[in-house]
Amino acid sequence: MAETEPYDSALDSVPGVHPYPRTSRYHDAEIGVHRRPDGSEVRYAKRRLLPPLGEETEPHTVGAGERPDLLGQRFLGDPGQWWRIADANPVLDPRELTDEPGRVIGIPLAGGFPRGERRV
Repeated sequence: MAETEPYDSALDSVPGVHPYPRTSRYHDAEIGVHRRPDGSEVRYAKRRLLPPLGEETEPHTVGAGERPDLLGQRFLGDPGQWWRIADANPVLDPRELTDEPGRVIGIPLAGGFPRGERRV
């Protein structure tokens, strides 16, 4: 069986070298290395566990036609940040967040500021 070990590289501290950008849900994921029988290496992101629920959120009632990426843009200023909203709600599939108009979901506070103090 091929050996798997943690990936530990000094290059990870150099900006722009990490395989995932800072805004990616995988940026803090541990990188593993799988060694093939021929000696070649395959790097991969290890399983990412959801952070504990507890981040401060504000309630949002889902409207017809809303999507996770649109909520990311509206509330966090970046459609690619939809995953922060998904992480703040107990769903397996992010489409569950918006598939039912009228559902109340939690939106993480951008930058930790309460709604009235949000910096844009």
